[in-house]
Amino acid sequence: MPAQQKKIIFCVAGVLSLACALGTAAALGMQLWVTGTMLCKTGALLVNATGQELEKFIGEIRYGLFYGERVRQCGLGGRPLQFSFFPDLLKIIPASIHVSVILFCTVLIIFALVGAGFFMFNAFGSPYETLHGPVGLYLWSFVACSCGCLIMILFSSEVKVHHLSEKISNFKDRNFTFKTHSEQFANSFWIILVCSLVHFLNALLIRFAGFKFPFSKSKDSGTATGAVDLMY
Repeated sequence: MPAQQKKIIFCVAGVLSLACALGTAAALGMQLWVTGTMLCKTGALLVNATGQELEKFIGEIRYGLFYGERVRQCGLGGRPLQFSFFPDLLKIIPASIHVSVILFCTVLIIFALVGAGFFMFNAFGSPYETLHGPVGLYLWSFVACSCGCLIMILFSSEVKVHHLSEKISNFKDRNFTFKTHSEQFANSFWIILVCSLVHFLNALLIRFAGFKFPFSKSKDSGTATGAVDLMY
């Protein structure tokens, strides 16, 4: 492939990595990871509510990795309440999983920025083939993609397996019991999924530029070629 086309491919990959870093940073600070509705089970049982009457006992909840908001509905109108994971909910949530999600988000941002820098460095370097060659680019893309996958797996387990929404809704509420009525992942979660797919796409772009995947054997790989390809 001509050098000019390789530069264009590396520029595109660099811009995508930078966009993923910025998107992950924005998602990390937003409270749009999970949205849902919670049913005030105690209130609904007291009046034996059915059908449209249940709407008076269905509140809303949304939260991210640091803070969120819930609106309680127990038949007397909505009562909004804002909460923070640190330190308010630290005792009732699976803290190790939650902190791991935040940690992997940070690592994803760092490696996305590093990958963007090296993509641009390879695009405009002279000669760009020898500057932190394709193996290094594969490494940054692979680590960033893996972090994105781990974030989704850990956060999904925290929400679905450990019933995070119910724990938040029932926090410091001894008079009423809340159950999950509906629950779905929101924008921030899907941003992480898109970023993971983008980093996988970057690996394909490197391959499309004419570089082999790491550890693949070449028939005519000489000593000089191997030394150039393995430079980081």
